[in-house]
Amino acid sequence: MRDLDKALADILAIRSQIAAGTAFRGYGPATVAATSGIALLTTVAQHLWLANPTANPVVFLVGWAAAAFVSAGLIWIEMQARSRRHHSGLADAMVQQAIEQFLPAAVAGVLLAILQWKFAPETLWMLPGLWQVLVSIGVFASVRSLPRTIALGGAWYFLSGFTVLLIASQSHTLSPWTMGVPFAIGQLLLAALLYFASGDNDVED
Repeated sequence: MRDLDKALADILAIRSQIAAGTAFRGYGPATVAATSGIALLTTVAQHLWLANPTANPVVFLVGWAAAAFVSAGLIWIEMQARSRRHHSGLADAMVQQAIEQFLPAAVAGVLLAILQWKFAPETLWMLPGLWQVLVSIGVFASVRSLPRTIALGGAWYFLSGFTVLLIASQSHTLSPWTMGVPFAIGQLLLAALLYFASGDNDVED
């Protein structure tokens, strides 16, 4: 029994090593581009129906949390299908690896929002910029299993995050535009980078 457990552990270790050295093809350019549209729609909706985001930070944050949830759901669904098609028996290991690479930045973003809202609401104006910086960290962490040009997307989010922090520091206010426009551009850039790196136009998807 002990030999069987050891053999299974060795197989899992080998699968993990193979997955670590394999380019991940679970992200579809079309779906990533669709999340850019979700960011724009959320921006316009909040601009039209949320007169003062700074005075209603919970509504502002819930709106963007919902947009992030929908975007993540779309990416997750396609990631599962594409991974099974492109990676076959390694699909589960590849998906797990992709999640592990981005998860720390995502969890940090959620906890940071809760912390600021509960204990330092006067600092919530920093959240759009901080979220963009965290996304850049997640993108850079994922470069190991994605085309190297994806680093350009990480660079965009890094620069946009600090730019938004600089702009917001002048007024200490929340704006759907400083949240939505950088994310819309960033997701569209990531979609383009994935498309040209793989030549994948998602027709077969």
